[in-house]
Amino acid sequence: MADEKFSIKIKPEAKAVIEKQMDADHQIVILALDDGSTKYSKKGGTCTIGDSFKFVTLAKADPDYNIKIANDAGLDLYTAQPETTYFEPGLVLNARASTLSLSSDSGIIDGGVTVSQYEPEKVTAEDLKNGGQC
Repeated sequence: MADEKFSIKIKPEAKAVIEKQMDADHQIVILALDDGSTKYSKKGGTCTIGDSFKFVTLAKADPDYNIKIANDAGLDLYTAQPETTYFEPGLVLNARASTLSLSSDSGIIDGGVTVSQYEPEKVTAEDLKNGGQC
Protein backbone atom coordinates (compact mmCIF):
# COMPACT_ATOMS: atom_id res chain seq x y z
CA MET A 1 0.00 0.00 0.00
CA ALA A 2 2.83 2.42 0.75
CA ASP A 3 3.85 2.43 -2.93
CA GLU A 4 0.33 3.01 -4.24
CA LYS A 5 -0.24 6.52 -5.58
CA PHE A 6 -3.55 8.34 -5.73
CA SER A 7 -4.58 11.42 -7.63
CA ILE A 8 -7.70 13.50 -8.02
CA LYS A 9 -8.78 16.20 -10.45
CA ILE A 10 -10.35 19.04 -8.45
CA LYS A 11 -12.47 21.37 -10.55
CA PRO A 12 -11.99 25.12 -9.82
CA GLU A 13 -15.49 25.46 -8.36
CA ALA A 14 -14.80 22.58 -5.95
CA LYS A 15 -11.45 24.08 -4.95
CA ALA A 16 -13.25 27.33 -4.08
CA VAL A 17 -15.67 25.45 -1.78
CA ILE A 18 -12.77 23.78 0.05
CA GLU A 19 -10.82 27.03 0.32
CA LYS A 20 -13.76 28.64 2.17
CA GLN A 21 -12.91 26.30 5.07
CA MET A 22 -9.20 27.13 4.96
CA ASP A 23 -7.42 29.93 6.79
CA ALA A 24 -3.85 30.71 7.81
CA ASP A 25 -3.98 27.97 10.47
CA HIS A 26 -5.91 25.32 8.52
CA GLN A 27 -3.86 24.57 5.40
CA ILE A 28 -3.81 20.76 5.46
CA VAL A 29 -6.75 19.02 3.81
CA ILE A 30 -7.81 15.42 4.31
CA LEU A 31 -10.35 13.30 2.47
CA ALA A 32 -12.07 11.19 5.12
CA LEU A 33 -14.95 8.77 5.24
CA ASP A 34 -18.04 10.45 6.69
CA ASP A 35 -19.81 7.31 7.85
CA GLY A 36 -19.17 7.34 11.58
CA SER A 37 -16.00 5.27 11.26
CA THR A 38 -13.56 8.18 11.71
CA LYS A 39 -12.90 10.83 14.33
CA TYR A 40 -14.02 13.42 11.77
CA SER A 41 -17.56 12.03 11.41
CA LYS A 42 -20.50 12.08 13.78
CA LYS A 43 -22.72 10.18 11.39
CA GLY A 44 -23.98 6.79 12.33
CA GLY A 45 -26.04 3.98 10.96
CA THR A 46 -25.20 1.22 8.55
CA CYS A 47 -26.69 3.02 5.54
CA THR A 48 -23.71 5.40 5.38
CA ILE A 49 -20.86 2.91 5.56
CA GLY A 50 -18.36 3.57 2.80
CA ASP A 51 -20.53 5.78 0.63
CA SER A 52 -20.03 9.12 2.32
CA PHE A 53 -16.97 11.36 2.22
CA LYS A 54 -15.91 14.72 3.55
CA PHE A 55 -12.99 17.07 3.19
CA VAL A 56 -11.61 18.43 6.46
CA THR A 57 -9.13 21.27 6.84
CA LEU A 58 -6.64 20.79 9.67
CA ALA A 59 -4.22 23.00 11.57
CA LYS A 60 -1.65 20.19 11.79
CA ALA A 61 -1.04 16.89 10.05
CA ASP A 62 -2.87 13.82 11.28
CA PRO A 63 -0.51 10.81 11.31
CA ASP A 64 -3.46 8.50 10.56
CA TYR A 65 -3.98 10.36 7.26
CA ASN A 66 -0.56 9.87 5.74
CA ILE A 67 -1.33 8.94 2.14
CA LYS A 68 -0.65 11.91 -0.11
CA ILE A 69 -3.20 12.54 -2.88
CA ALA A 70 -1.76 14.30 -5.90
CA ASN A 71 -4.13 16.99 -7.18
CA ASP A 72 -4.23 19.74 -9.73
CA ALA A 73 -5.56 22.31 -7.24
CA GLY A 74 -2.30 22.64 -5.30
CA LEU A 75 -3.87 21.45 -2.04
CA ASP A 76 -1.79 19.74 0.65
CA LEU A 77 -4.18 16.76 0.49
CA TYR A 78 -4.04 13.41 2.33
CA THR A 79 -6.18 10.40 3.08
CA ALA A 80 -5.99 7.21 5.16
CA GLN A 81 -5.81 3.58 4.07
CA PRO A 82 -9.46 2.68 4.84
CA GLU A 83 -10.67 5.44 2.51
CA THR A 84 -8.61 4.12 -0.40
CA THR A 85 -10.79 1.00 -0.54
CA TYR A 86 -13.38 3.15 -2.32
CA PHE A 87 -11.03 4.95 -4.71
CA GLU A 88 -11.15 4.04 -8.38
CA PRO A 89 -9.22 5.37 -11.38
CA GLY A 90 -10.20 8.82 -12.59
CA LEU A 91 -11.16 10.49 -9.31
CA VAL A 92 -12.79 13.90 -9.86
CA LEU A 93 -14.24 16.40 -7.41
CA ASN A 94 -16.86 18.67 -8.94
CA ALA A 95 -19.13 21.39 -7.53
CA ARG A 96 -22.52 22.64 -8.58
CA ALA A 97 -24.23 25.30 -6.48
CA SER A 98 -21.65 24.67 -3.72
CA THR A 99 -22.57 20.96 -3.58
CA LEU A 100 -19.55 18.70 -4.04
CA SER A 101 -19.60 15.36 -5.80
CA LEU A 102 -16.85 12.77 -5.87
CA SER A 103 -16.77 10.53 -8.92
CA SER A 104 -14.50 8.17 -10.81
CA ASP A 105 -14.40 6.60 -14.25
CA SER A 106 -17.10 4.22 -12.97
CA GLY A 107 -19.54 6.96 -11.91
CA ILE A 108 -20.53 8.94 -8.82
CA ILE A 109 -19.05 7.73 -5.54
CA ASP A 110 -20.70 10.40 -3.32
CA GLY A 111 -22.98 13.18 -4.57
CA GLY A 112 -23.05 15.03 -1.26
CA VAL A 113 -19.46 15.50 -0.12
CA THR A 114 -19.11 18.02 2.70
CA VAL A 115 -16.25 20.28 3.81
CA SER A 116 -15.50 21.44 7.32
CA GLN A 117 -12.75 23.01 9.35
CA TYR A 118 -11.71 20.70 12.16
CA GLU A 119 -11.90 21.85 15.73
CA PRO A 120 -11.45 19.05 18.29
CA GLU A 121 -14.59 18.12 20.19
CA LYS A 122 -15.88 15.14 22.03
CA VAL A 123 -18.64 12.95 20.61
CA THR A 124 -21.27 12.81 23.31
CA ALA A 125 -23.73 10.07 24.16
CA GLU A 126 -26.42 12.43 22.85
CA ASP A 127 -24.60 12.68 19.50
CA LEU A 128 -24.51 8.90 19.25
CA LYS A 129 -28.15 8.60 20.24
CA ASN A 130 -29.64 11.38 18.10
CA GLY A 131 -27.12 12.95 15.77
CA GLY A 132 -26.42 12.21 12.16
CA GLN A 133 -28.47 9.07 11.90
CA CYS A 134 -29.81 7.79 8.59
